[in-house]
Amino acid sequence: MATQAHQPEHYKGIEQATVPAAFQMTAARVPDRPALKTLDGSVEITWGEYAERIKKTAAGLAALGVKKGDTLALLLVNRPEFHIADAAAMLLGAIPFSIYNTYTSDQIAFLIGDAAPKGAVTEPQFLDRLLDVKARDNALEHIVVVEGDAPDGGLTLEELGEKGEADFDLEASVDAIDGDDVLTLIYTSGTTGNPKGVQITHNNILSAVRSYIQIVDFPDGGAIVSYLPMAHIAERVVSHYLPIAFGFTVTCLDNPRDLAAALPQVHPTWFFAVPRIYEKLKSGLEAMLDNMDDQEAKKRIQAAFDVALKRVDLIQAGEEVPDDIEQAWKKADDELFSNLRAAIGLDKVEACNVGAAPTPPDVIRFFHALGVPLAELWGMSETTGAGAVNPPDKIKIGTVGPPAPGIEIKLADADNEILIRGPVVMPGYRNNDEKTRETMTDDGWLMTGDIGEFDQDGYLKIVDRKKELIINAAGKNMSPANIESHLKSAGPLIGQAIAVGDGRPYNVAILTLDPDNLPGFLKEAGIDEDPSELESLVENEQVVEAVQREVDKANEQMARVEQIKKFRILPTEWEPGGDELTPTMKLKRKPIAEKYEDEIDALYAD
Repeated sequence: MATQAHQPEHYKGIEQATVPAAFQMTAARVPDRPALKTLDGSVEITWGEYAERIKKTAAGLAALGVKKGDTLALLLVNRPEFHIADAAAMLLGAIPFSIYNTYTSDQIAFLIGDAAPKGAVTEPQFLDRLLDVKARDNALEHIVVVEGDAPDGGLTLEELGEKGEADFDLEASVDAIDGDDVLTLIYTSGTTGNPKGVQITHNNILSAVRSYIQIVDFPDGGAIVSYLPMAHIAERVVSHYLPIAFGFTVTCLDNPRDLAAALPQVHPTWFFAVPRIYEKLKSGLEAMLDNMDDQEAKKRIQAAFDVALKRVDLIQAGEEVPDDIEQAWKKADDELFSNLRAAIGLDKVEACNVGAAPTPPDVIRFFHALGVPLAELWGMSETTGAGAVNPPDKIKIGTVGPPAPGIEIKLADADNEILIRGPVVMPGYRNNDEKTRETMTDDGWLMTGDIGEFDQDGYLKIVDRKKELIINAAGKNMSPANIESHLKSAGPLIGQAIAVGDGRPYNVAILTLDPDNLPGFLKEAGIDEDPSELESLVENEQVVEAVQREVDKANEQMARVEQIKKFRILPTEWEPGGDELTPTMKLKRKPIAEKYEDEIDALYAD
């Protein structure tokens, strides 16, 4: 990192001791720059206006009795009001936390019981669930709605702003905050029981950002798309805290399905997504090229990709790229790839990352061929989302990169569990000292539950979750996540996949069809059926044959023992926050195994 004397002006915010102090510096530095926008342009709030609205909202919260150390619940889609409410609470020294929009009343009630917030900020579509929770025996007193009519005893966001005292001293509140104070709670998505409240401090966040700038040269005036759940640590860092640190402009998507349309409009500076997003972008581009009528143009494009992929493989192997290949790639980049990057909106990324699950190497190779520096990273809520990351100028496909600056990572002697230590690691779980003790060693290492290995260059590879490895009847250890990533990237039809084989003689898979790509396939295949009629479609011979081809293609990428011998296509969709997926789209393996026990057993019946 540059010394303070040579620090770029837009990096000065992270020299502050707390995130609220960083916010005030940024708002004063670029008051006229857009801070928060909606995709349709109907809302645009400058940093100066952002600061004014926060002051009014903070004064209103203080009038309700919210003070330093209190919690505030946020149940909102990705919209400007989320940032305003979160930042207002944070500048009071309070602890805002976000709730997944898909949570039921009972799930929300658990979080409210654990965090004990005095108030909650929400919007009409979620109001009934919060009112149900408020009626139960808990600390929740006040409900604020950001639009529409307030419930009995509640307030609108505008009324909240009018409730505060005109001479409210926000500076005194900010000055009273310490770097070790809790900034927010990130509730784990609960693949194994109730969520745990990860306590993230101001120091945690600022340490993570200081680590990032030693890897990525963030420009002044960058752009960010906010579309993942704000309850997810990655989204909170990327679209809330990084903009506060550097003065970025955030475009909020209230519907994540608008992402494909938003990217070429925003041209983000840093873009983070889960693997499925990149798999869909790849399959969409490939389908577009496959369906070209101009066969000569199609051949030229395929030849360009062949050259680009050859170049990628040489770079990954550490070999020199012959001049003829380099020149051919530059020509293809000028004539083709630069236009494709702009078309999908990834032409201005300083860093482009993927995480939360294994990403098939072929997906990353594809984007590298396209000239997009896609790189895997690894982190956890408990590590403020930081951990290991591939530097944009030296990406090793198949790894999550070396430990980020200022962070130590080692492997446990007994089983290669990844252990991590550093200023990004949480102080502990809220109200759960027992789980904290189970997770932390006496000398400060966090036991992550992930199994890993280092290569000769010190780049970390993630094998799988410690408790999720498949050990088949012959005693062979396998990563289900890697098998599943091959299945989902093999073509456009497979939407979700879970590999099963623990204690069994071979592996099978339960699959769902991709709802976004299914209509296009049906049209291309000449199948005159409604895409929503899944009961009949999963039995359709052409559909089954197409899925079989994708499974066969995935099997070609795997060792024989890992390959899928049989599969079952379910006539359903798996939605984030449902029975099968967490809100962050992680598989709920045990509930899936129980729910589809009959289907799985039938695959082994012979």
